[in-house]
Amino acid sequence: MSEQSPGVVGVLCAVRGTAEVAVVRALDDDPALRVTRRCADLAELQAAADAGLGRVAVVSSDVEQLDLTAVAVLRAAGAAVVVLLDPERTSAADRARVAAADLVLDAPVDAGGAAALADRVVTLVQGMHRAPAPDVPDGPHWSGAAPWDEAPVPPAERGRLVAVWGPTGAPGRSTVALNLAAEAAAAGRSTLLADADTYGGCLAQLLGLLDESPGLAAAARAAGQGSLDLVTLARLAPYVSGDLRLLSGITRADRWPELPGSALDAVWVVARRLAALVVVDCGFSVEQDEVLSYDTRAPRRNAATLGALAAADEVVVVGSADPVGIQRLVRALSDLGELGITPQHVVVNRVRASVAGPQAARAVAGALERYAGVRDAVLVPDDRPSLDAAVLEARTLREIAPGSPARRAIVGLAARVGQGVVGGVPAVASVAPFA
Repeated sequence: MSEQSPGVVGVLCAVRGTAEVAVVRALDDDPALRVTRRCADLAELQAAADAGLGRVAVVSSDVEQLDLTAVAVLRAAGAAVVVLLDPERTSAADRARVAAADLVLDAPVDAGGAAALADRVVTLVQGMHRAPAPDVPDGPHWSGAAPWDEAPVPPAERGRLVAVWGPTGAPGRSTVALNLAAEAAAAGRSTLLADADTYGGCLAQLLGLLDESPGLAAAARAAGQGSLDLVTLARLAPYVSGDLRLLSGITRADRWPELPGSALDAVWVVARRLAALVVVDCGFSVEQDEVLSYDTRAPRRNAATLGALAAADEVVVVGSADPVGIQRLVRALSDLGELGITPQHVVVNRVRASVAGPQAARAVAGALERYAGVRDAVLVPDDRPSLDAAVLEARTLREIAPGSPARRAIVGLAARVGQGVVGGVPAVASVAPFA
């Protein structure tokens, strides 16, 4: 392998089997490419990518530990990923495991096939200058069966994903997410409620379920290995009532590395096939400071929240009605704007006269309009007795207190979610009833 010339793209190879020699020779013979490192395993390949030794990584699909997360790590290091499959020994699950790669091809069997491979790599490199490859594969760059399922999903058949998020301070994100999902399911929409809070997930406890169920962590593992399908996800997300399924979260906060962002992206793809509405309860933090970590392959705790917000069709932002909560909510809306995320629904929880004055609803609505430009917030009255009873009995508000004013406000929110967006612009709605 000769020294790399200016303008020539470096290629890292971790190719196994009889095709290795032909692939390396074809890549090295192309004037636009230069093989800069032949790697023995995935760890060496990732280290070479981190060191900037190549902008393209060509790797065999049977390299140990190659999965969605490993592909994401290589791409995060700045390398386009080309995966070579053995067409005689590769299953649909194996293809799904590497579907996030920039290019997935059958391994060449002769010199002519290797030369064609080099041409495809050159085309890929040229395309890198025009547009970045998507994080979730659904475009023409991927060959073979569709990732994570048997066939491509028509947009009309995909369920809507709704991320429920809010700032720190326990404004009631999980309570809103749970009751929103329950009301949507009661209205006849098949609904999947997922707990993606990596700091304090509690949906299983709110429903009185054992928190030892595998849930979202098991779904993420299956997605990373390419084995997540509708049957597997349905088994991990059992019905808890009517048309409502629950995909429970991690049992302890220190288990957050079990929810890598790349694997969760795949989970949401399958979840959209399983339910018409997917409600994701997110953690509060959207900080990206972990990007500065010296270990660029380290998992990121906030990836679950950031990924859900980015994948969501609609975002529900929940804040608290007290002065501190309103201030945090205004700042949180600004934080989302910096991330390029526009919330379709703003919910102010626990609205009460004791912290907002005798005309609490008007005061809260006025503050949001003045400081955040929000004119159609859903105001949820504070109904502490009903909420306490729901937690004590491990039931939803519609079950424990169907006449609760808090429940009526969430019913109004459920009517808007998934139906009040036209052309990506939120429909204007009146403030929810306040008793």
